Amino acid sequence: MGIELLTERHKDQIAGVLGCWDRMLVFGTLPKICYAEGMTSLLYERKIRIFDYPRFAEPFRDQLRENAERLAAASGIEIEFLRKRNVRKEDRVKEILSKRGEQPGLVCIFSAMEPCSTYKPWHDKQSGKTYLRPDDGKCLHYYFYFVDDELGLCYVRVPTWLPCRLQIYFNGHNWLAARLRKQKISYKLVDNAFAEIANWTRAQQIADGWEIKRLHGKLDQFAQTYCPIHRAFGVAYHWSVDQCEYATDIVFRRQTDLGAIYGNLTRTAIHTVKPDNIATFLGRKLNAQYEGEMGNRFNIRIEGTRIKHTMGPVSLKLYDKFGLILRIETTVNDLTFFKHYREVEHRDGTRETKWASMQKTIYSLPALRELLEAANRRYLEFLSTIEDPRNGRDKLDKLSQPVRQQGRSYPGFNLFDSDDEALFRVIARGEFNISGMQNKTLRRFLRGKNSGQVSRLLKRLRLHGLIKKVGHAYKYYLTRLGKDVIATGLKLKELVVIPQLACGHLA
Repeated sequence: MGIELLTERHKDQIAGVLGCWDRMLVFGTLPKICYAEGMTSLLYERKIRIFDYPRFAEPFRDQLRENAERLAAASGIEIEFLRKRNVRKEDRVKEILSKRGEQPGLVCIFSAMEPCSTYKPWHDKQSGKTYLRPDDGKCLHYYFYFVDDELGLCYVRVPTWLPCRLQIYFNGHNWLAARLRKQKISYKLVDNAFAEIANWTRAQQIADGWEIKRLHGKLDQFAQTYCPIHRAFGVAYHWSVDQCEYATDIVFRRQTDLGAIYGNLTRTAIHTVKPDNIATFLGRKLNAQYEGEMGNRFNIRIEGTRIKHTMGPVSLKLYDKFGLILRIETTVNDLTFFKHYREVEHRDGTRETKWASMQKTIYSLPALRELLEAANRRYLEFLSTIEDPRNGRDKLDKLSQPVRQQGRSYPGFNLFDSDDEALFRVIARGEFNISGMQNKTLRRFLRGKNSGQVSRLLKRLRLHGLIKKVGHAYKYYLTRLGKDVIATGLKLKELVVIPQLACGHLA
């Protein structure tokens, strides 16, 4: 809704809108050996002493080194060892690409000594059992940077010590660019954003058609090329999402068009987005038991300014790219933060379809895309109501007028009246936007009001068109008019009236 509202106002200034996956980090683990218990069982199956684990792992380390050297020689490149931690690999890759070009193939290989997960042989004197315990170590890692014909620039990070947990990076905008080329749709890609696309509607359809099975095949192919030792264990890699970003880009025709509204949008975001709003954008309820990190952050970067709202492992960002693209982006570091309706298999083998935490597997990506796209839309809807102050002035005037029904007059609302302002702040709470409000739930926040008084307030809100009743249930939700009026009124008061009065007082 928010995107449509913004694009309708600026239809002559906006070139197109696109929602697309952005950065994505995927982890690959070998199910049989990724846990200490699994590796212990494997050693026992192969009749290898637990304390001989280092001797068992060394040949695999040597094979990975030989594989890296063979790939480097075949591509005519040298493996570059990074001695310093603060070296930006991306800058070095860009430098190489500027000379090499972006044709498919291996771009470069970096190596570095970095921390890794490993196992430690252990004998428990009390139980008399000998097994492997999880441990932290340090080993040589290889970073293979390459251009794939479908995914564009990617890298695979390969540790040379078991259990060899892989990390693979790619960018959804590069994948979409490859698909557009195949369908002969012209575009202009700047960094990781589309500044121009000949057919925005078709591009969105392609972006929505992300094929997980095809992605799975690509990841398996990368594992076979850059970490071939997994064949010795008779299992394939299991792929899970470690971090991903979904971006909604609103592309303006000229920088001046975005510049005219961007400052107002960022001020609105930093001053008016509260913790319960952040929860609402992400489809969650904020309750007293929530113990995760929440907050807003304003950053000034070389590229421009950025607003970042966080709730635990999820963040929502608003920023401009090159002064031409307004980007709303949701980043997830733990997919289990979200819940969706899915089939759950219990330990006893029974299955049940219910609301449950999202699994980290790559096959959760279609459901995750819908949730992240909805979060971006809710956020923009919240901001777009204040983007043009004229949007709410007529509605505020209508709000203040009395309404008559069956010969009875119901007074209007006044944002400067403490009781009316308190009521608006309550019904605008994020939890009511998700699950609706009832007489009893409102009474928890409207101190001193009894059931009859709250019923009359609900009637008054309904007659003014601010809330609507759902079906035959005693639940009410804010209408679009209600959201616009309350958001605009409260924001204008906080951002304009109160600061102006404060300045006048100080003067």
